Amino acid sequence: MRIRTYKGKLVKGISHEEQATLARRIVGMDLDVLAVQEVEDIDTLRFFVARHLGESYRHLSLIEGNDPRLIDLAVLSKFPVGAVTSWQHAVHPEEPGERVFSRDLLEVDILDPRDPDRLLLTVFNNHLKSQFVEHTMDPLAGKIQADRRRTLQAQTIARIVAARTRPDGRFIVLGDMNDTPESPALAPLASPSAQLTLKEALASPEETREPKPDAPPPPASGSWTHRFEESGKPARYELFDQIWLSPSLQSRFKSAHIDRRTKHAGDGSDHDPAWVVLDF
Repeated sequence: MRIRTYKGKLVKGISHEEQATLARRIVGMDLDVLAVQEVEDIDTLRFFVARHLGESYRHLSLIEGNDPRLIDLAVLSKFPVGAVTSWQHAVHPEEPGERVFSRDLLEVDILDPRDPDRLLLTVFNNHLKSQFVEHTMDPLAGKIQADRRRTLQAQTIARIVAARTRPDGRFIVLGDMNDTPESPALAPLASPSAQLTLKEALASPEETREPKPDAPPPPASGSWTHRFEESGKPARYELFDQIWLSPSLQSRFKSAHIDRRTKHAGDGSDHDPAWVVLDF
């Protein structure tokens, strides 16, 4: 099974060329389950799949979330899909009067194609608070506020996943985390003492092609999906898109991959798609 996360903005206004670029990358990866971020609505997703992906993905899941810009989470699957749950109304105890997720936490059960009554694994798709700070805000205060929001989101994810799964269950927490795996904000997922005992699978991925030359060069490990170049400063390469495996899936892990961009600005997205291969 090939499972991946991909942030590629799929909205009504993007050009046919941009749609074709996204589709070309998806087709080239030949994935069984695809978790995506920044999709405008289910009709846009259906149109894109019908126009560019044919009958590849028969099972589409998207629930409108919290983002006022109408960018939602979705899961496309070649395998049958069972229950689909939105956690957009979840709150954190520190802020009980406000929804904690900027978009949603989308929980999707993937069923065994050989036995549709059998749960194969559960995917928890995420798109956490971005690092963008409005120009009207103090940069430091804005960063502190965004980091705190991601921290509350990661704590809520850990709480929900722990309640919804068994210690020996098969589940994946993935998506655009908008922070690095070792960041304090993601400690509820990444810390060795965290109750979920997850392992991030993209530490040493295989790259589909050599990254574009840059100064300074991108990480030799290849463990990055996002490039950001602030004016007058060198580019930063960071692993914002992550795939966290439960203990029972870690033993089924075969390989990790990132489809490397051909332009510094990205091909159809400013994030490079990442995926893992699991042996069932």
